[in-house]
Amino acid sequence: MEYSKLLDLVSDLGYELAMNGAETFRVEESISLVLKAYDIDAEVFAIPNCMHISIEPVIGRPLTRMRRIGAHGSDLDAVERFSSLSRRICAERPAPEIAAQWLKEAKQQHRTFSTPVVMAGYFLGAFGFALLFGGNLADALCSGLCGLMVYLVNRLIDSWGGNPFFRTVAASFPMALLASGLEALHLVSNIDCVIIGALMLLVPGLLFTNAMRDIIFGDTNSGINRIVQVLLIAVATALGTAVALNCGTWLWGAPADVAVIDHNIVIHCIAAFVACVGFALYFNIHGPDIALCGIGGILAWITYLILCKLGFSDLLGYFCGAIVASAYSEAMARIRKRPAISYLVIGIFPLIPGAGAYYTMNYAVQGHTDLFAAQGMHTIAIASIMALGILLVSSTVRIITVHRKKN
Repeated sequence: MEYSKLLDLVSDLGYELAMNGAETFRVEESISLVLKAYDIDAEVFAIPNCMHISIEPVIGRPLTRMRRIGAHGSDLDAVERFSSLSRRICAERPAPEIAAQWLKEAKQQHRTFSTPVVMAGYFLGAFGFALLFGGNLADALCSGLCGLMVYLVNRLIDSWGGNPFFRTVAASFPMALLASGLEALHLVSNIDCVIIGALMLLVPGLLFTNAMRDIIFGDTNSGINRIVQVLLIAVATALGTAVALNCGTWLWGAPADVAVIDHNIVIHCIAAFVACVGFALYFNIHGPDIALCGIGGILAWITYLILCKLGFSDLLGYFCGAIVASAYSEAMARIRKRPAISYLVIGIFPLIPGAGAYYTMNYAVQGHTDLFAAQGMHTIAIASIMALGILLVSSTVRIITVHRKKN
């Protein structure tokens, strides 16, 4: 056995998983299981920006590999592809050279959408969420245009090598300024819905979901690391949007205060499906899974909506919606033989409190301290109760899985 080549193989495999947005436990577990398939015990330690692997083969001299992990992507198709490859290696146990060739082929076969399709994803995501949060059709269309602005700025900043914080500020400012200009031209009636719809494209949904799942599986350091990144991106979004709104008020006056539209349940279902399909394209999900992710988003949102209509607390609605989204993702992962994260991160997106974060920031800009504190605490409570719902389902599934393996 050429232990050095095998160690190179698993480090490359773990690196590809981490760079494309896999959870920490998935990175560590994939590496450990591949090495275990070759009867090698290993110590694997991974955090969002570093990975360390150590083995002690029969020759008695420990071998280690450490890889620096750069800026993370959000390519769920790649996560599924490399997860499947790790299972194939475990099942067939090829020579390290052959497995390395499989890894090379998996990278070459990686699918990505064309630029028009990705732009359509940005447009649909913003369009659907603007409609979902109470905007009319004109608001949704203008929000889609703001979503395209986010895409163009993101591509430009990425080509310059900008960091995520600067990229978020740079994208949120022109997006909110464009929405303010469209409102001044009387092309939209509710600027809040327009901005919230496009703002959802900047919400770090994959980071938030991975942070919760890392903490669930005991990877506390990674979970806290990701939560800090989520908070920094939220601050960047608030900063860019707040400056743009102040500029818009100075240029065109304060926007009109318009009540949101209470759409019927059919419109809610359509809007949730369209928004989730847009985000599925954004996260590079292919085939029937695009529609399946949209169905998950409908189930989660309708659960929340029905409970609120029945008079229950919105926190209970978010909790039950998170449970439904998590249970659906676990079920589809076993039916489709794909990572649950692909279904969870899209299905839970309608529940992520992007509107709460926006209104919290808006109250801060307007100087309403009491409303800022109340809305901020409520937004934190929503995120916490959603994390609890994910924790409940994921922990239950993991306990059942471990129990079955032991038996």
